[in-house]
Amino acid sequence: MASLDQKSPNVLLQSLCCRITGKSEAEVAHQFQYAVRVIGSNYAPTIERDEFLVSEKIKKELLKQRREGDAALFSELHRKLQTQGVLKHRWSVLYLLLSLSEDPRKPSSRVGNYGALFAQALPRDAHSTPFYCTRPQSLALSYADRNAGLSGSVGTSGISSLGVYTLNGPTPTPQALLASQSSAGATQPLGSRLAWALPVSSSPSSALAPPTSRPPLGPAVLSSRLVRPRRDGDAADEVSEAALVRDILYVFQGIDGKFIKMNAQENGYKMDSKVVLCRSLRDTSSRLAELGWLHNKVRKYTDARSLDRAFGLVGQSFCASLHQELKEYYRLLSVLHSQLQVEDEQGVTICTESSLTLRRLLVWMYDPKVRLKTLAALVDFCQGRKGGELASAVHAYGKTGDPQMRALIQHILSLVSHPILSFLYRWIYDGELEDTYHEFFVASDPNVKTDRLWHDKYSLRKSMIPSFITMDQARKVLLIGKSINFLHQVCHDRTPPGKITPASKPADTPKDAAELLSDLEGAFQEKIDSAYFDTSKYLLDVLNRNYLLLEHLQAMRRYLLLGQGDFIRHLMDLLKPELARPATTLYQHNLTGILETAVRATNAQFDNAEILKRLDVRLLEVSPGDTGWDVFSLDYHVDGPIATVFTRECMGHYLRVFNFLWRAKRMEYTLTDIWKGQMCNAKLLKTMPELSGVLHQCHILASEMVHFIHQMQYYITFEVLECSWDELWNKVQQAQDLDHIIAAHDVFLDTIISRCLLDNNSRSLLNQLRAIFDQIIEFQSAQDALYRSALEELTLRLQFEERKRQREEEGQWGVTAEQEAEERRRIQEFQDTIPKMRSQLRILTHFYQSIVQQFLVLLMTSSDESLRFLSFRLDFNEHYRAREPRLRASLGATRGRRLSNI
Repeated sequence: MASLDQKSPNVLLQSLCCRITGKSEAEVAHQFQYAVRVIGSNYAPTIERDEFLVSEKIKKELLKQRREGDAALFSELHRKLQTQGVLKHRWSVLYLLLSLSEDPRKPSSRVGNYGALFAQALPRDAHSTPFYCTRPQSLALSYADRNAGLSGSVGTSGISSLGVYTLNGPTPTPQALLASQSSAGATQPLGSRLAWALPVSSSPSSALAPPTSRPPLGPAVLSSRLVRPRRDGDAADEVSEAALVRDILYVFQGIDGKFIKMNAQENGYKMDSKVVLCRSLRDTSSRLAELGWLHNKVRKYTDARSLDRAFGLVGQSFCASLHQELKEYYRLLSVLHSQLQVEDEQGVTICTESSLTLRRLLVWMYDPKVRLKTLAALVDFCQGRKGGELASAVHAYGKTGDPQMRALIQHILSLVSHPILSFLYRWIYDGELEDTYHEFFVASDPNVKTDRLWHDKYSLRKSMIPSFITMDQARKVLLIGKSINFLHQVCHDRTPPGKITPASKPADTPKDAAELLSDLEGAFQEKIDSAYFDTSKYLLDVLNRNYLLLEHLQAMRRYLLLGQGDFIRHLMDLLKPELARPATTLYQHNLTGILETAVRATNAQFDNAEILKRLDVRLLEVSPGDTGWDVFSLDYHVDGPIATVFTRECMGHYLRVFNFLWRAKRMEYTLTDIWKGQMCNAKLLKTMPELSGVLHQCHILASEMVHFIHQMQYYITFEVLECSWDELWNKVQQAQDLDHIIAAHDVFLDTIISRCLLDNNSRSLLNQLRAIFDQIIEFQSAQDALYRSALEELTLRLQFEERKRQREEEGQWGVTAEQEAEERRRIQEFQDTIPKMRSQLRILTHFYQSIVQQFLVLLMTSSDESLRFLSFRLDFNEHYRAREPRLRASLGATRGRRLSNI
């Protein structure tokens, strides 16, 4: 039986109590009962269960003993111990080492404190209420009940703790802080606990009494510390500082106290004017009450926005970060309440070193006040913002020289930007966009059809681009996801996105987001660039390999821009009889057959069949009096992915350019026919000397027209088409994405439209040029009529001479007098028509030269330098300048501009 008693835990615990207190078993009955309740409760684990704090205390003790080397060695060993994971309860080992290192003879040591603890009398309710049934009713807990949803949130960013402030000597820190911090030690980062922490004291307070001894704290608690007793001569009772401290702690949480209440009119906490209080305490209370106003401002914003679903994920993350900061703030307030309760229980007066005073609160709450000011200002700055715009506001507010404020903002930004980075990674690696609340800077229009996917479906919301993401990065992000969707929906490419570009580690947590934000120009930029280059390269490879994008581009140059010379010339020869007819008599199937004949007879037959089957004939809208030349046009059918580059607008530009080039080519073809007619008929008409003047006039006018058309053709072919095509081809070869090709192609078409006088600014030049073309057609008609009449007259004269010769050979008179008179009369009638022909040619020449002169004046005054040089080539011998004074004035002005530029 005795052996069983010796092994009983109760006997061992009673012996331990006797050993610690140095008293007999009868004298330690109350301490023994208290120890049993302590062991059976959750009180013991609340003592400094924070590994980091214990390790910091060990290092501080080593530094106090001037053992800096040992402190560094301990820090390194502790770091290695954390990484190895050999021990599961490292805190217990560190705490044991710290306890063993202390001198039990010192009154501040833990051993001495435990001895004093068991030597004290039991709490007032120790005999009536079980320990585990009592719980301190701090005000912070009432707020924690309302914010139960915040318990799972992540801690705030790391900010160094407050330094050691002293007022009237060393200021002790409430030991309940250790318990409050230890409860969140496993989930909260170090910085979030230290940022709101009170100064670490070198001497622990007497607040080690168990929480069961703390009575509920409320505004109506009656205490001898509330009101200072009235002295003789005092008009009224003066409020004690302890009562103000209690009121201030309520105000810190946005609750009206007994003496300090919210003034709605002035929007701030004000002390009742009837309260008798010295000025210094009143001023200090007012300064401390500002924390309550700041708290209410932040709290009001979070309460209003937390339940607003339209605020989006970014907004909810912002509210969660504010909730975390408020949670740490409440933890600090609970520490202060615990300290105040301990002082009430132990009867500590306001003058002792360990008591809470307004001055100590002012010092202790300095950094929390700065943090609340930062949060309140941030809340004001972020009003009315959401999504990427909200992230930009938070990022802009972090540009400060205060390291603590910057760290706070950086932590909030890591939480706020986490949804944005999640959107971004899902977009660039999967091409998926699930932006229910329109927070991401990439917008999607579900009403856009597939054929306009690249151009219209996806766009940038510039207001939602976070300021820490550059416009170039945002453009690349847009292109990456757009390329993935284009491959899947338009190109019907079934390659998984993971094979196009390997997905890197996403920002799964705010910590990952914070790491990316800290290296925006490094890791983040590298992720964007890698996905951009891989996706864009794959897309261009698919377009070139499967859809022959570059071959189609070259086909446009050869056929619609008349680059295939042999084909165009042969087609024009075959079409000449058909196109000379009225436009209403043409049939498209006939023209299509002629087109196929021209293809088979020239080098065009060697082109890819995919390209040739897209080449077709198109008849424009017919106007009264039009011939086939006016309505004929080549067409090129585009569909599928290549229609993204060759859009309807682009094909409309190609059609306009083709009609202009086709008409210019027709002028060259017409002048060739005119020259051939002149050369062929020159010898025949030598027998008709009366026509020499008219024919000479035709030759001169034809030479002017040939010179003009040749210079225009040279300008169009080489200076416009070839130079622009060379620039386009170089850009296409260097293009990194499809947008670069589309942009280069658009610039190519715009350049051609502008320099071929087809834009709105060159409308007057184009009208003059068309008038010149009309004069060439009219001259062809006039010359054909002249030659037709001359050849008819020549035929009649030859026939008359032939009849005369035959009659003479037969021995008869060659002609009779009547026949000779009739012949002379007919010749005279023909000669009478020559002045009319000469007059018609003179009028035609005058109109042509006047139109050319107006055209040259417009060229000289053009802002395009190439057009001004064209005017010099057209009038190289100053033939028109001598006839037109405006050309001389324009030439002088042009030379003046060139000299001024030099």
